Amino acid sequence: MNNTQTVLEARSIGRNAASGERLLNSVTFTVNAGEKWAITGATGAGKTLLLRALALLDPIETGEVLWRGEAIADDQIPRYRRDVIFLHQRAVLTEGTVATNLHQPFSFKTSANANHNRDAIVGNLTRLGQASQFLEKFSKDLSGGEAQIVAFLRAMQLNPSVLLLDEPTSAMDAGTVERFESLISDWIAEPRTERAYVWVSHDPDQIARVSDHCLRLESGKQSNFTHDPT
Repeated sequence: MNNTQTVLEARSIGRNAASGERLLNSVTFTVNAGEKWAITGATGAGKTLLLRALALLDPIETGEVLWRGEAIADDQIPRYRRDVIFLHQRAVLTEGTVATNLHQPFSFKTSANANHNRDAIVGNLTRLGQASQFLEKFSKDLSGGEAQIVAFLRAMQLNPSVLLLDEPTSAMDAGTVERFESLISDWIAEPRTERAYVWVSHDPDQIARVSDHCLRLESGKQSNFTHDPT
């Protein structure tokens, strides 16, 4: 894998609130293949807003997001959102079973060439401490941590290049957090892939474990920009 391949870039991203308050102030950074980014900052600093802007889910007023070095045309957005997937802290699931939720992405045109691999899903569930019977649980009966597992596995099966992770383990117990971190570490390290992630966390210990690049936000502005997550 070529670790210098740029997969995602934010250039001077800015956004104002209706009141005129600056929510994001000229945020700039580059994510290359193989890199593990963390975004830190106090509550309200703009971390989730930045992730949503990178996912093209929220508008930006200044600057741009580049995908593999190129601007993103309107007709490329569905494909981009499959390649660069945002996972919200509070996982959004549909009615039905876990299996139903895992099949959902394949109903979309952008996923027509992807395959649902039950054996791979069961293997990942095992690594996360869940038996195959977990697939038959109904989404309404899942805990917050279990819902986060489903959202993560649903995204993983689409083979994205970039995961935008908004506190992805916030509702998990300590053992599941450890297993989750191990699984995603193996995912990004797989040979012949160009993968990366951007991980929002309030936990400094987790940031030290999961990142090799760190961006800190204060009131929407980069207050420090370093390759040292500590």
